[in-house]
Amino acid sequence: MINELTLVARSRARPGPQPMAPLRRERGARAGWRGLTKDGRAARARVQAWHAAEVSVEAITLIVGDEELLVERAIGDVVASVRAKDPEAEVVDLAPGGLEQGRLAELTSPSLFGGGKVLVLRSAQDLGKDLTAEVLKYAKSPADDVALVATHHGGAKGKALVDGLTKLKARKVSCPKVTKMGERVDFVRAEIRRAGGKISADGARGLLDAVGNDLRELAAACSQLVADTGGKVDDAAVARYYRGRAEVSGFAVADKAIEGRLAEALEQLRWALATGVAPVLIVSALAQGVRGLARVGGAPRGARGAALAKDLGMPPWKIERVQKQLRAWSGDGVARALAAVAEADAQVKGGAADPAYALEKTIADIVAARG
Repeated sequence: MINELTLVARSRARPGPQPMAPLRRERGARAGWRGLTKDGRAARARVQAWHAAEVSVEAITLIVGDEELLVERAIGDVVASVRAKDPEAEVVDLAPGGLEQGRLAELTSPSLFGGGKVLVLRSAQDLGKDLTAEVLKYAKSPADDVALVATHHGGAKGKALVDGLTKLKARKVSCPKVTKMGERVDFVRAEIRRAGGKISADGARGLLDAVGNDLRELAAACSQLVADTGGKVDDAAVARYYRGRAEVSGFAVADKAIEGRLAEALEQLRWALATGVAPVLIVSALAQGVRGLARVGGAPRGARGAALAKDLGMPPWKIERVQKQLRAWSGDGVARALAAVAEADAQVKGGAADPAYALEKTIADIVAARG
């Protein structure tokens, strides 16, 4: 019987020879996550699964989902684990069109030369009824020296294969599309840790703003940032390495000003202007930041969660961030900051001889209005 992989490792004795015994698994995977919502625990469990340092070698692995980077990593983990025991193990990668009837039996039969093998069946949802039955028949009594990996995009098509392999307790890896901001933040933070570094949630959001939502680009950016910074990835590092991204530069200035960090805000401003960020974009970011204070601060007492996010048209993570910033602000202070931003908007659009000076004065006024 094929072992089922669980995120919380449990070791148990198994009778008989095990040519591809599971590697040691990490214990206590859920430690520190008590008190999270069910969705929050599930999201973090997925992130942990994506970044597992070790993976057990099972006879059958089922990868379900269409997040390409995660699917490729899951396949790569199986291959790496097999080759850790047998460096000469062969990898056979097949699409449904390359698997005619009888081919599976041929590929999984013992080799005259010995050695292990990884057999990857891509897009298994496209296998026909007969080939699906053949795969399931093989899965009931898999070969000792073959690790079979089947990928399935998810959904109803080809569900018989997923159900059949699940019933046989195949190791299952979920790789769904990462669509929620919270999951993307978790992915970035876990990716930075995977590379040996550390980043805050705000820093991860800044990187997402700079790079976008493509996981391949994010993974590459995380690896590069850790290599270039020695592991400490903060807001300044994100801004420094992605200075061509105007929005990141503008919002970095706004965040520092709203948080009362005058010296850092001015430093970010001068740097942004020196790298070609238009003053009007910086004013826009300042305006959005201050208006966010006004909108969240003016929300009805007791309003929270999804209902508040819907009313304000802001994602929950941003509302939480603004609520933290609001602790140092009064209503009169927000009003003064709004007036300063309105004046700056007029000045940088032609009313001031020196837009840079106008922006510096605006930032100083915002910081002075705080508290």
